[in-house]
Amino acid sequence: MKTPNRESPTSLFKPMEGVHITADGTDSASRHSGEKGEHDQYNHQTGLTAHDLLSSDPPRKPWQRTRSGVKDCLLWVRSVLEPVAGLEWLCLCMLGAVMALVSFFMDLSVAKLLRAQHWLYSHLEGHRLLQFLSWTVYPVSLCTLSSSFSHSLCPQSAGSGLPEVRTILSGVELPDYLSLTNLFAKLVGLICTLAAGSSVFLGKVGPFVHLSTMMGAYLDRMCVSMRGGKEVTSHRDMLVAAAAVGVGSCFGAPISGVLFSVEVMGTHFVVRDYCRCFFAAACGALTFRTLSVLSGEQETVQALYKTSFSSDLPYHTPEILAFALLGLLCGAVSCLYLFCHRRMLRFTKTNKLISGILATEKALYTGAVVFLLASVTYPHSAGRFMAGELSMKQLLTSLLDSRQWWSLSQNASVRPPQESTPESLWQEWSPSGVSVYHTLAFFLVMKLWMLVLACTLPLPAGYFMPAFIYGAGIGRLTGEVLSYMVQNGFHAEGEIGLVNPGGYALAGAAAFSGAVTHTLSPALLALELTGQSTHAAPVLLATLTANAVARSRLRPSFYDAVSLAKRLPHLPSLLRAQPELSSVRLGQVLSGGGEVLERRGGAAEVRLALAASPQTAFPVVDSHESQLLLGSVSRTELQRFLRRVADGQTEPVSDIQLGDVCLIQPITVQASVHTTVQQAHQIMSLLSAQQLFVTEKGRLCGFMTWKEMKTAIEDLAHGRFE
Repeated sequence: MKTPNRESPTSLFKPMEGVHITADGTDSASRHSGEKGEHDQYNHQTGLTAHDLLSSDPPRKPWQRTRSGVKDCLLWVRSVLEPVAGLEWLCLCMLGAVMALVSFFMDLSVAKLLRAQHWLYSHLEGHRLLQFLSWTVYPVSLCTLSSSFSHSLCPQSAGSGLPEVRTILSGVELPDYLSLTNLFAKLVGLICTLAAGSSVFLGKVGPFVHLSTMMGAYLDRMCVSMRGGKEVTSHRDMLVAAAAVGVGSCFGAPISGVLFSVEVMGTHFVVRDYCRCFFAAACGALTFRTLSVLSGEQETVQALYKTSFSSDLPYHTPEILAFALLGLLCGAVSCLYLFCHRRMLRFTKTNKLISGILATEKALYTGAVVFLLASVTYPHSAGRFMAGELSMKQLLTSLLDSRQWWSLSQNASVRPPQESTPESLWQEWSPSGVSVYHTLAFFLVMKLWMLVLACTLPLPAGYFMPAFIYGAGIGRLTGEVLSYMVQNGFHAEGEIGLVNPGGYALAGAAAFSGAVTHTLSPALLALELTGQSTHAAPVLLATLTANAVARSRLRPSFYDAVSLAKRLPHLPSLLRAQPELSSVRLGQVLSGGGEVLERRGGAAEVRLALAASPQTAFPVVDSHESQLLLGSVSRTELQRFLRRVADGQTEPVSDIQLGDVCLIQPITVQASVHTTVQQAHQIMSLLSAQQLFVTEKGRLCGFMTWKEMKTAIEDLAHGRFE
């Protein structure tokens, strides 16, 4: 017997068809079966035999000898390494080092593919049609391959992956999102996406954080195996550290990686994860920067986008107001971008033609959209006025240039060199006859709708770095306008200081990306990326101001909008979009499902409860009539109880009661029917509880598991509650 179920009022303790339970706890079918023993009777409803119910061992897996050999090797590694440091810390160090290697070789592969496109395009000089085809067909082929490969291997690999990881960290389990198949599909697909270049204008951060969490989950399972324990389904501690490693390994920025993990990935942050996150992120960042030195890419360990801002007088007092106004501008533009992004997501879901193509012909949709984007950025067309030939890295490097472009463009002796250098990249923003103000403004207008359109592509892609570069463009335009207005600079203590447009680009990058994601970690990331600590105060001021504008009127962030569009069971995103749902109580969404045992119940009731439900713990009541909650009993305890009955250790069988044999654990945390769904979600997340019992005046009303919590969140999203 169980509490009433909203979907099925019939009790799950009802005997199965064709089976009669006798007084001694056995069924008549097993007595009259001559082909199978008692422990081999097959339950067609649950797919389990009686032996499966009595056994707590996992089902037999293939390749037992190979798996045993691998496990022996892991145990040997544990015996050697564990005395040096804790096994958990070794896994964290391994996570950082492995993801840094993946990040480095991913960047290396992408750079080679981009150089191949540039070589092909440059060698077709003078053949406009062939150049156009090489400029468009190359990214179309790569993005089509990315979409086709990732969806054929693992459909869950498309997109950023950050909203799904946030949902998993909130306690809800999403199948296949942390599998090794997904890891391989996303890795290959992301390399192809990034190799398409700035024409598609997509990034790396989000998918790489997802890759890091998948690797973290795998290492956590390996760590559990080396300890000799059983595999657990929750990897929260390792996943939180893996999120920090993802950012730290992308940019060599461990501190902002930890802050990103705190802000974006979790609804709460446990203090014990603090050192783990910093240790793993530091290992990843140091390995990534060391690899850059060993490969000859950098001479020494330094920031990824090293700048040369003046440290004597980096900015002047009147410029503080300009940085605040820049933050307001970035916040306003972010609201426009997020509005367009939400409308585009809604359009792709509601339009029958687009939704049909996305459902059946993803490669066709990807190819068409990428062809459009590449055609717009073709250097001999509109791309000439938006620095179309520059890669994502070159775009950011050029925008952070501390020199004033309007002043450099007036020097008629400057001519573009044959090969681009960091000092000459600004010339891509000043083609002959066009001012830098026009190219920067055109870049911002075009990239806004192009980025919104690119977000609909069904392939592995990140959206943080494009927002970071777009914000740098806003800041660069602001700095160039201000430097033109104050051509003589600011006077302070007898010294004249010119306006540094690169400082405004740095502040704009942090402000816009922070406003889009509703976070402050981009401010610290901007400082770690450039090593420019002199602009810490104005960058933080601009980021705070932009966040204040973006968060006004409870607007959802970029990741919240994706969670809502994908209908992910992420309660914090839902509550930010609909704050009125925070008052919904458990009594309004509680289904009342689940198996409940009686203290005086016997073996037959226990056997049916184990067969009907995969619960790890079962509530025990005084009687089914009173529903007075006494405590809970674990599944292992119930299996031990059935084994004792089967072995005949207690006689007579009909007199055995569950309460006399099993240890009933008291319920330490209970919820009331008047507890809100938000409060119940926070309790289960903070305590890492798999279920929460709901009572009223001591009587059991039901209990919430993560599966039922997921259903309740989906009901809230669709308004299906009383």
